[in-house]
Amino acid sequence: MSEQSPAPAPPTTVIEPSEKPKGGIAQRLLSGAAGRNLGLIIALILLVAVGWITAGQTFMNVDNMLTIIRLASIIGVISIGMTFVITAGGIDLSVGSVMGLASVVASLSWIQAGATQSSWLLMVAVAVAVGGLAGLINGLVIAYGNVVPFMATLAMLVAARGLAELLSNRQTQIVTVTGFLDFFRGDFLGIPWLIWIFVLAAVGGWFLLGRTTFGRRTIAIGGNFEATRLAGIRVKRHLVSLYVLAGLAAGIAAVMMLGRTTAGTSTHGQLYELDAIAAVVVGGTLLVGGRGTIVGTVLGVLIFATLTNVFTQNNLSTSVQNIVKGVIIVIAVLLQQRFAARPGRSS
Repeated sequence: MSEQSPAPAPPTTVIEPSEKPKGGIAQRLLSGAAGRNLGLIIALILLVAVGWITAGQTFMNVDNMLTIIRLASIIGVISIGMTFVITAGGIDLSVGSVMGLASVVASLSWIQAGATQSSWLLMVAVAVAVGGLAGLINGLVIAYGNVVPFMATLAMLVAARGLAELLSNRQTQIVTVTGFLDFFRGDFLGIPWLIWIFVLAAVGGWFLLGRTTFGRRTIAIGGNFEATRLAGIRVKRHLVSLYVLAGLAAGIAAVMMLGRTTAGTSTHGQLYELDAIAAVVVGGTLLVGGRGTIVGTVLGVLIFATLTNVFTQNNLSTSVQNIVKGVIIVIAVLLQQRFAARPGRSS
């Protein structure tokens, strides 16, 4: 019997450089959170350049820059709370109305009388407590009542605004507590306290979302609700805490609004929920949940505040401004739809 020749070895697959995963380190970075934030920074710089060109030194002076950030600070605090809710796949349409209600309750005459006799911090505590309570109700109805977030928070939007009108009798309540007014008229290192509160809220939100178990669970719930529940995480309790957080942010914003306007009224915060959602979406947080970014939210808030200031400086119509805002939001959502399906959604 003739000796059979050995079977030929299977051909060795040689991976050419062109077959390696496409994109280097720089490209992978730019396609992730860093790239999204860089795009927002470039957009902000372009807006500043437009303001400089069209309005000149009036736009670029330090006082106007502080005005822009001060304008962004109140809606910015609300947007930080909204970021957590949207990251988990929810929505909160009530934050503007809750802010108005908190401002009204905190400026009631008997609350101000108590603050005058004790400490102006009583007004702060009352406003934050009102916001937290409203958030707690939202969270319980959504998590344990199984009501969709849109309908639950829409109901709170209507109810909170109505209650604010009843308590204030649709009248503006002037803040007369000296300590409260003195604090919010002051500054630290030349920067108004409103801006410092915004900065502290942003830093706290960034740490909580990106560096803690609480933040990781929030992202996980938005990414896959059922899988997170099966992993042993108490999803319903976590959802309640997220809406409480959004309510607390609305309460803090109410205090800031009282400090800026020295008045509490049921009209405070009208449409702020829409501005907050717009800033969060433009900042890169996915509307479907699973990815959130506090840095992006802050940049989104600053973009809209700068846009408003540019239009104001050039005496342009607010109607045109709203159209531009709408276009920006649509573009942001379209970009989300384009990139959301790509791997590595969390940031």
